[in-house]
Amino acid sequence: MIKWLIATVIALALFSGLMPLLRRFGIGRLPGDFNFTLFGREISLPVMSTVLLSLMAAGISHLF
Repeated sequence: MIKWLIATVIALALFSGLMPLLRRFGIGRLPGDFNFTLFGREISLPVMSTVLLSLMAAGISHLF
């Protein structure tokens, strides 16, 4: 269970850094993705996008 939690946190960090590129493809605009401004910086937490992409990666890895 802790391995999945660590993987999800790492994926959240990666997706947060790549959000400007990923928004072109619709990632980060799903219900459950949080965007807010704190101290003049825009912060986004793509929770549902991370879950969706993790499930897709798990499904693909299960096939191979």
